[in-house]
Amino acid sequence: MIIYFLRHAPKKDEKRALDKEGIEQCGYIGRALAAMDVQVDAIISSPLKRATQTASLVGNELGYESKLQIEPGLRPQATFAEFRKLLDKYSRQEAIMVVGHNPNLSEFLGRTISDAGCEAGVDLKKGAVAKVETRRNSGTLHWGLTPKIVRTLYAAATESSRLKISRK
Repeated sequence: MIIYFLRHAPKKDEKRALDKEGIEQCGYIGRALAAMDVQVDAIISSPLKRATQTASLVGNELGYESKLQIEPGLRPQATFAEFRKLLDKYSRQEAIMVVGHNPNLSEFLGRTISDAGCEAGVDLKKGAVAKVETRRNSGTLHWGLTPKIVRTLYAAATESSRLKISRK
């Protein structure tokens, strides 16, 4: 199974919505994933408002039309055991996206890619996404993108695609 780990900015206020920058970050990440032809069978989110907004906005950019799945195993206080149960529940899917919070989402990512089952040193930044491919009880990190990287690539692509006109 392929798992896309997507983090939104952490806050203790469960009702706080995304701010303008967060909405913009979701657009950049979602469009980058769409350009990479990322397709998921399920988008699974923490029940907190900012996570569900992130999941919905990125899902829209991906053309995801199924229902957003809400799981308590992605709440900020969730344990790795709860996260493993969540993965078992969706194990028949080829690709899923999980949307949650730090510090536990970075922990879940680190433990998923660690051969020993302990936490690998991974710091999933706000608005970042990482692709992991799992087999049985191990996972391989394929790539990770931050909003800053995506914005930089977008700006560079936009700049290089402008016509260069000589004034001779």
